[in-house]
Amino acid sequence: MGCKFGMGDGLVLCLLVVASMQALVLPVVARRRPPAMFVFGDSTLDVGNNNYLPGKDVARANRWHYGIDFPGGVPTGRFSNGYNTADYVAKGMGFVSSPPPYLSLAPSSGLLVLTALTTGVSYASGDAGILDSTNPGKTISSRQVQYFKATKSKMSSTLGSRAVNATLSRSIFLIGVGSNDMFVFAAAAQQSDVAAFYASLLSNYSATIQVLHKLGAMKFAVINVGMVGCVPRVCGLNATGACAGGMNDLAAGFDAALAPLLAGLAARLPGMAYSLADSFGLTEDAFADPAASGYTNVAGACCGGGRMGAEEDCLPGSTLCADRGHYLFWDWVHPSQRAAMLTAKAFYDGPARFTTPISFKQLAHKIRE
Repeated sequence: MGCKFGMGDGLVLCLLVVASMQALVLPVVARRRPPAMFVFGDSTLDVGNNNYLPGKDVARANRWHYGIDFPGGVPTGRFSNGYNTADYVAKGMGFVSSPPPYLSLAPSSGLLVLTALTTGVSYASGDAGILDSTNPGKTISSRQVQYFKATKSKMSSTLGSRAVNATLSRSIFLIGVGSNDMFVFAAAAQQSDVAAFYASLLSNYSATIQVLHKLGAMKFAVINVGMVGCVPRVCGLNATGACAGGMNDLAAGFDAALAPLLAGLAARLPGMAYSLADSFGLTEDAFADPAASGYTNVAGACCGGGRMGAEEDCLPGSTLCADRGHYLFWDWVHPSQRAAMLTAKAFYDGPARFTTPISFKQLAHKIRE
């Protein structure tokens, strides 16, 4: 149908017609999906926001061979050979894929509102951290929340605050961030006190959750920091190719503090529900028994260059591995499409040890108390 993306009654009528059509054609299970999903985080969830950022030092996945397994075989801004973790979480929730990047929608207020109300929006950005001091000027960090606030304001101007708050309270807020903070901290010539580092991270994380909650978010699907010491770019610096234990310990320490932080917030923020996914534990299992997950290589990059494919990024001239589906890592930092699929599957409705206190699926279907 041809909708005119204005900000008045025309958009409201369009939304009502679209919703009615969906109700007629979607199966019952699909109708039960959350109304929208809003995504915050780093390159593991970015679906193209960084393509719109200026500057030659911005990390982008807008070149070949990225997207080689995506429908159409084109690079989309995802740091993957195909779909990423946000896509597969969204698929589990009942969506076609991750919602589109905010910066692709922002020029048109009407399109932004329509998309936010029907599928959601992604604010995730490659190189983003919990701290604004992580990769400053090259990513979107705290501005992700500011962009969501602007999105909600435009939604409310169109449909009214009450209707928008009702939609947001049933929507999923997916958050996956922290790895880049670990990389930057570990690389610092003069590392500051670890306890102070954790305190800054947790303070910012807590503040972000509280701001989102105040803006109407109730359901938080949170992914902790994985084994950052085992990505090819880090392992390649070791003469034996082994993981950097100190970096993994740094991530594990943060993860150990994140769990009680979320539990405490849920206890005092009215209506808040959450699922904390254990990326660290899932990766640990993959390294312990690669064959159980169908991997033949969990150490090297499928697309890259040099030793372990870890001495340079995935570039148009890079040689690809023979079977992308059996590699844990696509490039020197990011998981492959298959790894993203297995990750999302484990978090959505997999073994209980990978999510606490409930799974992503239970979170999606949870009725506010």
